Amino acid sequence: MNIPEKSISILIVEDELLIAKNLSPKLEKLGYQIADIVSSGADAIQRAGELKPDLILMDIVIKGDIDGIETAAIINQELDIPIIYTTAYADDETLQRAENTGSYGYLLKPFKERELHATIKIALSKHQEAVSMKTLIALAAAKSENRSRFISMAYHDLNTPLTTIQLSAEMLEDSELQRTPGISNKNLDRIKKAVSNMSELLEEILMLSKAESGKLSLNLNQVNMIDLCKSILEEIQPIATQKHLVTFHTQAKKIQADVDAKLVQHLLTNLLSNSIKYSPNGGTVSLELRCEGKQVIFCVQDEGIGMTPEYQERLFQQFERGANVGKIKGSGLGLCIVKHIVDLHGGTISVESELDKGTTFIVALPFLVSSQ
Repeated sequence: MNIPEKSISILIVEDELLIAKNLSPKLEKLGYQIADIVSSGADAIQRAGELKPDLILMDIVIKGDIDGIETAAIINQELDIPIIYTTAYADDETLQRAENTGSYGYLLKPFKERELHATIKIALSKHQEAVSMKTLIALAAAKSENRSRFISMAYHDLNTPLTTIQLSAEMLEDSELQRTPGISNKNLDRIKKAVSNMSELLEEILMLSKAESGKLSLNLNQVNMIDLCKSILEEIQPIATQKHLVTFHTQAKKIQADVDAKLVQHLLTNLLSNSIKYSPNGGTVSLELRCEGKQVIFCVQDEGIGMTPEYQERLFQQFERGANVGKIKGSGLGLCIVKHIVDLHGGTISVESELDKGTTFIVALPFLVSSQ
């Protein structure tokens, strides 16, 4: 549920009083309430704890022994309040420091009303979405008879803030392009990527919920498997880097199979994207397609970080991730969904892996109609 803008209180942390006084009426005009104006990190920490505002506008350069980014990090340890950084100039190193504190965006001075309003809306929506996502993940991990219903409700609730973030980012992007045509805003690129990642995670959680509640059903149709594989590889190609070589091999001229094309696409996309993601140093990622007897066989192979034998035993359990993944991000849901899709088709999946040498997944699905 969206919070009405008139009830939103904002704490301004700004060491230049003239800028703060100029900012306050702009915010009030937009329907926001000013909780307080402070000029140092110590005061910001104290007032945030006392007032618990809905949002903080944090100048990066402020009075006192700590700057705005350090202040935000301290506030984030105790309070769940979205923070937008304000600055006259933001270099890449500063932006990276800000991101490490869980930044909800930044605004460049002097403030323009359109960008100010859009950035605040994005931050509030991202925060709402983050809170809901925590609840959704907790529900996905819990054992409850009503879990499926709750997850479905949470999924639809989360679409609202994601849509708001996307629309607000597009509005900011249009404004940026009008001002400096052809120049990409890295902050907007990060926002759009985050929206895309969260949308994918939502789809995974909803699909897993359906699978575990028996509501994920097969829609079988005759599918040209070679065309399907080529289409998937075209979609996967943009996430590969210059260090990756993505290949496709098949000996058959034609393979027709009765499968659920949408689910098989999800299955192969997950395996291939994992192969790319867990091959940070590059290498060959290959998809092989063949038919054996009355089965269609997919072989996805990479030269990545591999898996330990212990992890392979828990590979298809939800929220499980290998101990060697480091900072590579992932939900721990993808392979669990892959296993559900394989089981739904009455197929099998196996894995061969060795640390630092790569991984091979072999999926065998029945329902083969004809080949030549």
